[in-house]
Amino acid sequence: MKSYLLWSVLVGSGLLLGLVMLRNRYAFQWLGMFCLHIAFASILLYILNLFSSYTHLELPLNAVTVGTVSVLGLPGLAALAALKWWVVGV
Repeated sequence: MKSYLLWSVLVGSGLLLGLVMLRNRYAFQWLGMFCLHIAFASILLYILNLFSSYTHLELPLNAVTVGTVSVLGLPGLAALAALKWWVVGV
């Protein structure tokens, strides 16, 4: 019973959020920029992993790393690389 209530609250709040987002004129621009940032972050991480045979640095392509690079950009990529070197010691 409890899981049905939680799922119904999740679906209901998602539908209401979608309704609010679609009523706003600039919602599609915001959504497009969000997708563009995620795509660029994924491409940057992929390019970094392409050169991993030369740099010996591999960063996983998962939600945390893509989110960090999409929010912070190149400094986020550099921070992830430095953190990997510091913790793992490539």
